[in-house]
Amino acid sequence: MAKAQVWIYRRTRGRLGGKWRAGAGFRKPAPVLLLDHRGRKSGRRYTTPLLYMTDGLDIVVVASQSGLPKHPQWYFNLCAHPDTHIQIRADRRPVRARTVDSQERARLWPLLLDVYADFAQYQAWTEREIPIVILQPRATG
Repeated sequence: MAKAQVWIYRRTRGRLGGKWRAGAGFRKPAPVLLLDHRGRKSGRRYTTPLLYMTDGLDIVVVASQSGLPKHPQWYFNLCAHPDTHIQIRADRRPVRARTVDSQERARLWPLLLDVYADFAQYQAWTEREIPIVILQPRATG
């Protein structure tokens, strides 16, 4: 399903697929971006649709994997290759990824729950701490 969502998002420049309308997103749709990432072992290029919020110039995403026991592969890929690109609607931009520290997490988690309340349930379902990732703008040169 993700491949189809990526194809539609790219073809429509985010007009379709740019909002998540399932779960908590049914009543309050959450914004969606496309994250490009390179496999840490294979080097293959992947694109993953993710919910996000903005924090100043930064973009914030959550490695929830719907509360499954392990972090999603895209998170491990970003840890290995933090310089990447995202697409928000028609806008493609270079970013550098980093995982937040505990202070940032304490500030951002309630804001993320306001964007998509189901993140709280995902955290309750798993013993791992769900990572929050900041995607910071970087120069293209």
